[in-house]
Amino acid sequence: MTKSETKYRICPICEATCGLTIETNGRTVGDIRGNDEDVFSHGFICPKGVALRELDADPDRLRTPLVRRSGELIEASWEEAFAEIEKRITPIIAKHGRESVATYLGNPSAHKVALQLYIPVFLKALASKNLYSASTLDQMPKQVSNGLMYGNFLTCAVPDIDRSDLLVIMGANPMASNGSLWTVPDFRGRIKAMQKRGGRLVVIDPRRSQTAKLADQHIAIRPGTDAYLLAAMANTMFAENLVNVGELGSRINGLDDVEKAVEKYSPELVAEITQVSPETIKQLARDVAATDASAVYGRIGTCTQEFGTLSSWLTDVVNILAGSLDRPGGVMFPKAPALQANSTGTPGSGRGTRIGRWQSRVRGASEILGELPAVCLAEEIETPGDQQIRALFTIAGNPILSAPNGERISRAFGTLDFMVSIDIYLNETTRHADVILPGTSPLEESHFDIGFHQFAIRNAARFSPALFSLDDGRPGEWETLLRLAAIVSGQDVSAADMDEQIIRGRIKSLTQKEGSPIFERDESEIFESLTGTGPDRQIDLALRVGPYGDGFGTDPDSLTLKKLIDTPNGIDYGPLEPRMPEALRTPSGKIEMAPPEILSDLPRLDDALVRTVPTSFLLIGRRDVRTNNSWLHNLPLLAKGPFKCTMQIHPDDADRLGLEDGAMASVKGKSGAVEVVTERTPDIMPGVISIPHGFGHNQQGANLRVASERPGVNSNLLADDSVIDPLSGNAILNGIPVSVSAA
Repeated sequence: MTKSETKYRICPICEATCGLTIETNGRTVGDIRGNDEDVFSHGFICPKGVALRELDADPDRLRTPLVRRSGELIEASWEEAFAEIEKRITPIIAKHGRESVATYLGNPSAHKVALQLYIPVFLKALASKNLYSASTLDQMPKQVSNGLMYGNFLTCAVPDIDRSDLLVIMGANPMASNGSLWTVPDFRGRIKAMQKRGGRLVVIDPRRSQTAKLADQHIAIRPGTDAYLLAAMANTMFAENLVNVGELGSRINGLDDVEKAVEKYSPELVAEITQVSPETIKQLARDVAATDASAVYGRIGTCTQEFGTLSSWLTDVVNILAGSLDRPGGVMFPKAPALQANSTGTPGSGRGTRIGRWQSRVRGASEILGELPAVCLAEEIETPGDQQIRALFTIAGNPILSAPNGERISRAFGTLDFMVSIDIYLNETTRHADVILPGTSPLEESHFDIGFHQFAIRNAARFSPALFSLDDGRPGEWETLLRLAAIVSGQDVSAADMDEQIIRGRIKSLTQKEGSPIFERDESEIFESLTGTGPDRQIDLALRVGPYGDGFGTDPDSLTLKKLIDTPNGIDYGPLEPRMPEALRTPSGKIEMAPPEILSDLPRLDDALVRTVPTSFLLIGRRDVRTNNSWLHNLPLLAKGPFKCTMQIHPDDADRLGLEDGAMASVKGKSGAVEVVTERTPDIMPGVISIPHGFGHNQQGANLRVASERPGVNSNLLADDSVIDPLSGNAILNGIPVSVSAA
């Protein structure tokens, strides 16, 4: 009889990264609760954390590779699967070149340490410029503006919510998302604490979301016009002499250029297009400028729109003009314990960020941070010619539901010569694969948040060992990626040997880098002192040379992986602290407030001002605390309750169209049409409808039994895959013109 144990875990599902306590009995998962002793989340938990039990035990979760034989996917051994991949992919590369093979990365790859650390190894071995990811369906505009302003795309200023007195949120719903590019567990509790001390929350959104219902003020705005409102706020600050950049003044380039750029965007000019009154805009600008601890935060609604990069940039511009950047209570830059580019190397300056180094073959779309826009993937498969995509690897991604015009993507995938997927499900995308390699349960692998520590509201370090070991012969995801890297590079080398080569190479680089904590140290001594293998060993190295690390004995009481393992509740490194100019990696060593690339995009705002305002509806998405894109809809705990995939519409609009609650509505966009259940609500602006993203689980060949019971509709079928935000390559998934009628 096995004994029940209590184990500790960081929840890997969303960006809040909450600490959990998990009861286990052998291989069985029992109660999952918030860990009251966790130094970061202090006991907070949402339904997604509790659902880890169901995710781990889901009978639909793949545990054995599938290989297509005579048109059907059948179970195969791991060696058979790898042999099939080598047999099929090698001649494609030999005949058509490496650019004939593409890779698509999905959102979960940012939540799993093995994928984060070893996908780059696979991509380097593949050596194809045809890389696509969910980043250009989500946050790429913010990454581009971060990179151009601060020198690195992950140098992202986040609201210091625990010390803020005024928080302005645009196009975000952290009550549902738990933060995004902002790691903020228990958002509700923190807002309540802010309001108790006299602070205010202002939410700017076309919909009165769960977050807006907490707010002291909700400002409804026409979808896709955030850049106009932010430009008008900046205009007001200059016009009324409210600009106060404080100590940052000597560290800024381009302040005068920004003043000229926003000079024309008066609140009066933008009132009609934003549907926000001039006085409301002016007063908001005055409040942000007058409050010592104010912060403006914009997220997915400001990114996945026509002017995503301009909106992302202007959010930082307003914070800088108000003196809020790098100030307690304003927006600040976290210091992560490991693998953060702006806390390693020479502080205060660097190479900066370059974009547009190559273009896509068909439409000539620019490369952005090493990848091409996801909307280009289908056309690159469909269009004959040199370097046409003939083979595809997908890793934890479901672009058929996540990207615009999923029906076109599905048709394109059906024409591929070969497709491989690493995934935990046979879903709408992986059903096209010739080989599916199962991912692991989150409880079968160790966990360390590489990216989300860089967006955290407080500096901390935490690590979770695997709760359960893998079955004999089943590789971890890092081993799977190394086997694939060996195959596509033509190497006959084991995953273990390749991993040792990687870690020794990184040690060598660090011992030869002046300023490194292990500069000129003995490489073998460093290697022998590392803990674990695979991702654990890499994390140990990164922690020990990081800002809190022990430097391999230089500061023996400081951070190592062993110390984190021995401290399951994590280590707190305190509130965010000012990091300018140390965090900058721009060539000038200054904040580039007016990047030429961004200023050159401003004429598009002028052009849009004189367009005829469409008489059709504008479609926006929405989030729910029980969902995370498309990959949690197969869990009973999260799928139960009121049906989530509805079309929210204002009652006045519904009356005009003859739509009652529960009636089926027909919604048509540029690329397709859906029939969706009507939900009448006064919480949405007239002329706007909202359908959540990530549904449409009714496609033949997928095996998602719970999700298929209430499949919902794929709202991205309505999006136009021919348009993008030109600076970031991001898809336009918000503010989409659609027509609505009774079905």
